[in-house]
Amino acid sequence: MPSLLTGLQTGTRARKLITHERVLLAVKTALAAAIAWWIALRVPGVAAQYPYYAPLGAVACMYPTVAGSARQGLQTLIGLAVGFALAFPIILIGDVSVFSVAIVVGVGVLAAGLPKLGAGRDWIPIASLFVLLIGGENPEEYSYGYLLQMLVGVVVGLSVNMLVFPPLHLDGAIRGLQNFRELLARQLSDMAAALGESWPPEHEEWSERTSRMSDLGQEVRTAVQLADSSRHGNPRRLRHNRDLGADYQRLQAMERVAFHVQDMTEVLAGVIWHTPESTPLPPALIEPLSKAIDRTADALNEWDPEGRTMEEAEAAVEHLMQDINSADGKDRIQATAALGMDLRRILLTVRSDSHSPHEEAAPESEERQS
Repeated sequence: MPSLLTGLQTGTRARKLITHERVLLAVKTALAAAIAWWIALRVPGVAAQYPYYAPLGAVACMYPTVAGSARQGLQTLIGLAVGFALAFPIILIGDVSVFSVAIVVGVGVLAAGLPKLGAGRDWIPIASLFVLLIGGENPEEYSYGYLLQMLVGVVVGLSVNMLVFPPLHLDGAIRGLQNFRELLARQLSDMAAALGESWPPEHEEWSERTSRMSDLGQEVRTAVQLADSSRHGNPRRLRHNRDLGADYQRLQAMERVAFHVQDMTEVLAGVIWHTPESTPLPPALIEPLSKAIDRTADALNEWDPEGRTMEEAEAAVEHLMQDINSADGKDRIQATAALGMDLRRILLTVRSDSHSPHEEAAPESEERQS
């Protein structure tokens, strides 16, 4: 039984790692390498002696986005050219030796530290070393053949990536924003439920979820950036148009909401488990506080600045603040007031976001797009 369970867990991890996008990228890379090899065998002149560099160029430039492929391919070619240029002075000085190998590699690694070389930086010492060791008596011809065949591969790779189902990665941004919103709403719902339980509450998962909110926010930002990058040079963007500027604004709003939700989590967890005597919640305020948090969770889940749920949440929060202002013992309501102010800021953030997630239809999934 343990081995079966381990096998199932391994299979689940494998399915997560081998995604649809990765399979598509693998197929396109294999296709580009095959086409580049076929073309390389027919390239005339001295470059015909080095056909194996064409599929290498195709592999080197492949990237999940079209713009990334173009950038990576160009950087690779620049890195090769720089490496070739660095090797020639050393070749002119003397023959291949332990000393010349050390010099060419050392200079290549130093040059790789230049800014804005990107993926090309890794090719500089490799190109220099290959020219020195493989170029032999004709380093010019070798360099020319190497660079030309790599160019063939890069052009083929970029063409395949652009023409064969270039992914837009919109689904990741849409799902990420939805998951982020749902996590924030669930966090508030769990805190509202904890207020209704006998203290200390039995369910405390919500108190340990602050790092998950931060991590998910960063993941969503990465997904939105990838979706934005995938549009550049992608012919499918004309058919699947989406306002990613609105997604960036919505993400910023959710990040502000996450800050306040995290603050509420720390305050409430401190009241319950850490300093319940010094920062108690007045019993008369627990019910209106729980209701205000629960209504705010509903407003987050719906994220409609003009909806009825939003109005109900604002009314519940204002009712809570009125109860706080009329409560006795101001020193005993500090934690409740802090929670109420966070709720106000959360609703103000949602209210100020003019782009509702429900106003825009999500594009068809990447599987159907492909």
